[in-house]
Amino acid sequence: MSGAVEPFPSRHLRATFRALATRDYRLWAAAALVSNLGTWMQRTAQDWLVLTELTAHSAAALGLVTALQFAPQVLLLPLISHAADRLDRRRLLIATQSIMAVLALALAVLILTGAIRLWEAYLLALLLGVVTAFDSPARGAFVSDLVPARDLANAVALNSLSFNVARACGPALGGILIGSLGTGPVFLINAASFGAVLMALRRLRRSPAPRASRIVAAPRAFAEGLRYVATHPEIKAALAMFFLIGAAGVAFPILISAMTVRVFHAGAARYGLLTSLMAAGAVGGALFAASRSPRFSVLQWAAAVLAVAGVAAAVAPGFVAFACLLPVLGFAIQVFTTSANSLIQSSAEPALRGRLLALLIASALGGAPIAAPLAGWIADGLGPRAAFLEVAVLAGAALAMGSRLRRAERAGCAAAPSALSQSHPATTPAALAVQD
Repeated sequence: MSGAVEPFPSRHLRATFRALATRDYRLWAAAALVSNLGTWMQRTAQDWLVLTELTAHSAAALGLVTALQFAPQVLLLPLISHAADRLDRRRLLIATQSIMAVLALALAVLILTGAIRLWEAYLLALLLGVVTAFDSPARGAFVSDLVPARDLANAVALNSLSFNVARACGPALGGILIGSLGTGPVFLINAASFGAVLMALRRLRRSPAPRASRIVAAPRAFAEGLRYVATHPEIKAALAMFFLIGAAGVAFPILISAMTVRVFHAGAARYGLLTSLMAAGAVGGALFAASRSPRFSVLQWAAAVLAVAGVAAAVAPGFVAFACLLPVLGFAIQVFTTSANSLIQSSAEPALRGRLLALLIASALGGAPIAAPLAGWIADGLGPRAAFLEVAVLAGAALAMGSRLRRAERAGCAAAPSALSQSHPATTPAALAVQD
């Protein structure tokens, strides 16, 4: 009977990583891991540059940089959602990745020559935000072009895993390089990392995904996406929650850097360590989400865990206690992010997937222009601990909003069959089917 029963761990691992069986996705995932590693090293260097080299530990300045980097993804939403569905995604990604490499190189040159000024950091953050606004939804929707529909949710979760493995290693490596070489070389390394994605994009064998045959103007295409969300209450609730959870997420780099410098009086290496600890929790969250089907109830408990852990981190008595709570925060926010992404992509019509992903990204980052500067101002005025409570407030509000919208949805579904049975008894079975 040897070999008749496959061990459970083997079956479980195969299910967790099943999207990697597709050659094109495997190539894309490997390249994305290299690029994500460079991106997280640059993010660490950018935060440290603004906080310690261009200002006197100003969390407000760091919050403004964050806001400038994320605001274009909201302001340009009609255009980017249209581009993600109407343009060839591979060509669009080649363009965006090339431009981001040039921007990283420009910042590296300014730093290494000693010419960098705060306004230039602001300008380059804004330009990077504009390019990223077109890149992010295209990258998200591009995954659906690489794997069969049955593996899409798994591929989305593995994308998050790759992103967070880089997030776990990148800041720690970035902190070591900043301490030994300075911030400039870190930007050079990130510029070079885009080469991995560009090479992968040229080696893919996939054919371009079919696009809608009719030509739709950008505002009308955007309106189609909004109408689709309005008729799918669960997606609408997930996007509403994502707005608040995303606002908490963009505040984390500001809050962790402020806690590192002003509360624990630590250097770049410890800041990189704290960021990596949070990312390690996020890796666990991505693995957890990859092995399960996305459900709305997962979004609710993830928001609850984030709220409780946020309060605990704000009152943590020392560096070690604070560090131990960051993996919990990372796990919770990643479970929420990955599950919401998979839920929306799995339920979306292929022709609308890019627009829905653009809406998802806009929801996740829509609060950034307010939440990031607010976190910086609170940290400067009342202290980093008070600012950290912002995470708990936003997560608690997301939980309350999501639960309320879900109850309203269920109440509407319960009322519909009753109303139909009074006027059209023959339609009751169909209504009941819709409710299920």
